[in-house]
Amino acid sequence: MATTGARRLRADAQRNRDRLLDAAVRRFSEDGLDATLDAIAKDAGVGIGTLYRHFPTRDALVEAAYRNELAKLCEAAPELLATMPPDQAMRTWMDRFVDYMMTKHGMADALRAVIASGGNPYAESRDRMVAAITTLLRAGVAAGTVRPDVEPVDVLTSISGLSLAAGQPEQRDQARRLLDLLMDGLRYRATGAPQP
Repeated sequence: MATTGARRLRADAQRNRDRLLDAAVRRFSEDGLDATLDAIAKDAGVGIGTLYRHFPTRDALVEAAYRNELAKLCEAAPELLATMPPDQAMRTWMDRFVDYMMTKHGMADALRAVIASGGNPYAESRDRMVAAITTLLRAGVAAGTVRPDVEPVDVLTSISGLSLAAGQPEQRDQARRLLDLLMDGLRYRATGAPQP
């Protein structure tokens, strides 16, 4: 993901930053608060000085890693719409949402530590996810494959609840079945009603 700062990073610096964010997500998901910055730097294939140049504190790294995962999820909506029909794009995005929620759950302890120190990694989360869902729903309505009476917030609430109920890796098959049911409820039928 590109930085949101005023200047763009050089290509090699951006690659290092991206590798650090990916390594941080893996380590914080696996090790929680026991994840060390040294281990993250090593996993990313960079020195600890490079890590600190990009992320001066542990909290800054945790927050950036979480926001990077959020950005990947939300930016996937238009990317999916560019390569598949809107209803398939919506269903694929739902799978990615479950993956995102599993990552967020794995990082829960590290994220709680950021919040305890005064940070708010979730500040933009809901608005960005609602915007992504809105994009997908509008495309589906325009294509005639998604019901026009669906509220984006209702879809977010539904997939969030589903992710909590069946969002563990060992429950992946159940999550897929539940997402299929949800998607069936969103599909437009000749009568405008979901299929019985």
